[in-house]
Amino acid sequence: MANKPGIPKGTRDFSPCELRKREYIFNTIRSVFQSYGYQQIETPAMENLTTLLGKYGDEGDRLIFRILNSGDFMSALSGEDISTLGSSKLSQKICEKGLRYDLTVPFARYVVQHREELVFPFRRYQIQPVWRADRPQKGRYREFFQCDADVIGSDSLLNEYELIRIINDVFTKLKLSVQIKINNRKVLAGIAEYIGESARITDITVAIDKLEKVGKEAVNDELRAKGVSEKALMKLQPVFGLNGSVSSRLSAMAEMIAGSETGLKGISELQTLFSFTEQGNLSAAVDLDLTLARGLNYYTGAIIEVKAEDVAIGSICGGGRYDDLTGIFGLPGVSGVGISFGADRIYDVMEQLNLFEEVTGSSADVMIVNFGGEELKYALSLAVKLRAKGIKTEMYPDAAKLKKQMSYADSANIPVVIIAGEGEIRAGEVTLKIMSTGEQRKVIPGDITDVLSEIGI
Repeated sequence: MANKPGIPKGTRDFSPCELRKREYIFNTIRSVFQSYGYQQIETPAMENLTTLLGKYGDEGDRLIFRILNSGDFMSALSGEDISTLGSSKLSQKICEKGLRYDLTVPFARYVVQHREELVFPFRRYQIQPVWRADRPQKGRYREFFQCDADVIGSDSLLNEYELIRIINDVFTKLKLSVQIKINNRKVLAGIAEYIGESARITDITVAIDKLEKVGKEAVNDELRAKGVSEKALMKLQPVFGLNGSVSSRLSAMAEMIAGSETGLKGISELQTLFSFTEQGNLSAAVDLDLTLARGLNYYTGAIIEVKAEDVAIGSICGGGRYDDLTGIFGLPGVSGVGISFGADRIYDVMEQLNLFEEVTGSSADVMIVNFGGEELKYALSLAVKLRAKGIKTEMYPDAAKLKKQMSYADSANIPVVIIAGEGEIRAGEVTLKIMSTGEQRKVIPGDITDVLSEIGI
């Protein structure tokens, strides 16, 4: 007996019903993006590794799916290469491309490549899959969709505020209660400077970013392993314990890192941003999290992370300011800020909370019964007219028994069945059966649209 086929770990199949739910998420996010004037772009699934590598830190680089070169990719290797090179260096010789890890780095490449065509500030949104060679677990996949919105070519903190409003609007429409956490990379740089470990800023941010997941002691152990001194760790501990209002925590942090010009600039940016959010009448909870770091190396200013309040899962949206990501590709001095919604995690949260009630269970509004013969010709003509009016219409393909066709419509969750037999055609009418109630109505074909509208279709 042949083995049952399967799919790679960390990937998923989506049924028609599941896809309708996911499209509901995409369409909701898309409508909010468009309401703020963002324009859609798309980039290739694969990018040159020179574009991807070095933008996400060492951990991120290890999670990039590499694509073997076409043809005889081993011909470029010598026997000595195979026996002496490590896997990382070996892959660089046989792989020139990789699947995109996120949408932000490809977007930066896109901006540089198409800069003559763009008007700055440029607002873009992008809804496409990304791939990461991560260990699959609950809420973490190897293939998943991101829904990104970015503004590039402007330093204004109003852009950060606008993105927070977009987050608020999206989750309000999706009926999800969320908490929006905000920090600033400049403050983290100031903390590293304050504890005397500026050279280890990357190690510090990577470790602190795991605080909520692994706890304070594990973070301290990781920092010790990276060479951070005990004296520096002692100075770092008060940061973990700050509490009180946003303004009081910012004031306390400002006193702590008073000797860091970069850190104080980050404090000032946070104070400005929170002054916008406090008067913005947001329905989502917005808070300061001075241990929020986010692991991507390219962030330089505000960083944002969003978590669902009613389901234990990782972040469902995040983002931040990147001052010179385009500079890596030859266009320095162009600042940007963006957010990314994790559609697959949002899907999982909404499924768990039963928030897909508004999503129809069928791809068709009506199904027309197939009686065959002359009745079929009439039914086909009717189907064309209904589709022209925007009614999603399905024809049963076989002239099967009426009971079988009705059973199919019920199983497929098609809300209305249209019956046009010899008697109905002779009388110039059709029978509409409303499947949820069993009610049947005789109507003339020209009134079908009105009846469907009346019953909410």
